[in-house]
Amino acid sequence: MRRCVLLALAAVFLLSGAAFAGDTLKIGFNIPLTGDIPKVGESSRNAAEMLKEDINSAGGLEVGGKKYKLEFIYEDNESKAESAVNVALKLIERDEVLAIVGPNSSKQAVPAGGTCDDNRTPMISPWSTNPDTTYERPWVFRAAFLDPFQGPVAVNFAAKQFGAKTAAVIFDISNDYSKGLAEIFRDVWEKKMGAGTVVAFESHGTKDQDFSAQLTKMLAAKPDFIFIPDNYNQVALIIKQAHDLGWTGPFMGSDAWGSAELIDLCGKDCVGQYFSTHYAAAGAKGATKEFIDRFAAKYGYIPDDVAALTWDSTRLVLQGIQEAGEVKSSVTKMRKAIRDALASITQFDGITGSMKFDEQGDPIKCAVVVRINENGEFVFTEQVCPE
Repeated sequence: MRRCVLLALAAVFLLSGAAFAGDTLKIGFNIPLTGDIPKVGESSRNAAEMLKEDINSAGGLEVGGKKYKLEFIYEDNESKAESAVNVALKLIERDEVLAIVGPNSSKQAVPAGGTCDDNRTPMISPWSTNPDTTYERPWVFRAAFLDPFQGPVAVNFAAKQFGAKTAAVIFDISNDYSKGLAEIFRDVWEKKMGAGTVVAFESHGTKDQDFSAQLTKMLAAKPDFIFIPDNYNQVALIIKQAHDLGWTGPFMGSDAWGSAELIDLCGKDCVGQYFSTHYAAAGAKGATKEFIDRFAAKYGYIPDDVAALTWDSTRLVLQGIQEAGEVKSSVTKMRKAIRDALASITQFDGITGSMKFDEQGDPIKCAVVVRINENGEFVFTEQVCPE
């Protein structure tokens, strides 16, 4: 008899759904709080916490005429691909979250995206730009533009801004994002400028600290500029070492430069350089400026693109929950309703810009190019939109 009662209670608990037990909705965050890029995880968590506090202080998220409190579960993927997969499984199976925000870096987002898709759990990556993150994965979405768009943005801007005819590239061979964007840049540049105009194409490992061998080869080739599609921590080392070797020419970067920690690590060596990214904090207006001002007042630094994209990604998930119309009694059914709602969003006005979504779950949105000024601010230079 006691066994039957326990089984009945267990069944009631499972039917109630751990992801919304006690009128609480659980969202998971698969983010790098340690490892190579911990500032990325910190920025994501800070943005998410600010949004959660806004909603919970107003009584919760309204779904079908009823308000539900939000619970955000932050798990550290250690900036590692295998850890990102384990975190995804933990959030899905142990915590029974309704959806997952992150991972950010493509190195973690590509494998974790496969895990979420296999387990039919909605995932949205704020920052991953590698096409493989979402490709043929109907449960995976993103808030960032893709590298096949970002690559030509960098090519065209560098050619125009620097009057460049030749380029050199250095990238992380073990990072899907860095390797993929480097290859796209090389192919687009040589199609535009001619075969052989990428005069050096050098790779390195994620843990490398000394880039002198690669940089010596690159400088000997005398490129007009150097393209670095690396994470901000690697960028700081590469630029400093290039200057130490006598390089005085320009660099062009990509959105992985856009961390609030870049200037702390790079200092004056990065002043005057350009990179493509998702939004420009300096000179922002409207809702974007309001977000920036609130974030800076709360956390003591200007939010980087990761923070802004996490804000947009989390809002997209919450919109998906609301558009599901009701909180269903089954986690599995609720996940499916959220996925379907996300797939049906045709346009979303975020603080990183207005975006529409294609059949892969990828946003069609504009990129911006920013310049790092003498105060370490990322200043808007120009906007480039898909044709």
